[in-house]
Amino acid sequence: MRRAIAPRRRYDPAMPPPPIIDPELWDVGNVLYGPEEIRATNQQRFEMEQLDAVSYFDMEVGEIVGWKDVAADEFWVPGHVPGRPLMPGVIQMECLAQLMSFATTRVIEDIGFVGLAGITDAKFRATVEPGQRFVLLAKKIELKRRRAIYDAQGWVDGRLAIECRITGVRV
Repeated sequence: MRRAIAPRRRYDPAMPPPPIIDPELWDVGNVLYGPEEIRATNQQRFEMEQLDAVSYFDMEVGEIVGWKDVAADEFWVPGHVPGRPLMPGVIQMECLAQLMSFATTRVIEDIGFVGLAGITDAKFRATVEPGQRFVLLAKKIELKRRRAIYDAQGWVDGRLAIECRITGVRV
C-alpha cells in the first residue's frame, strides 16, 4: 500500500508567517537595555555593533525584542547596491545573532561569549534600507550551557524582512 505524501507548502511571499512575539509587546519606543548594557554583554564593537536597544525581554518565556536603527553612514551603504543601498542579508542575520547572544548571556550570566554557530531556514521577504528601524524578535527554542537555539525574525515598517532559526554556542 502506498503512503500518501502531503503536498509541499508553496512559498507565497504575500503570506508571511505571523510575528513570533505579540506585536503589543514590541514597544520600540521603550528602552529596557541601551548601548551601554548591550556592550557590557556583547563583545562586538565599532561598525560591528548591530543591536541598538532592547525594548522587551521575558527571561522565563524566552522572548526578546530589540532593534537596529539603520543609518545612512553604515559601512556597507556605499558598496551594497550603489544608488539604492540595501542592508546585506548577512548583516540582518548578524543583528538577530547579537540579539540571541544578548538574551542567552543575560539568562546564563557566567556563560561568557556566545557566538554564532548556525543559521537554518532563512528567508528574506523585504528589503531593509537606511533610515528604517529594523525590529528584531527572538524566541527561545532550546537553552543550555553549551548551546542556544532561537527562532528569529526581523521586521521593518510592519513587514517581515527576514525569518530564520539561529544556533549559538559558548565560545
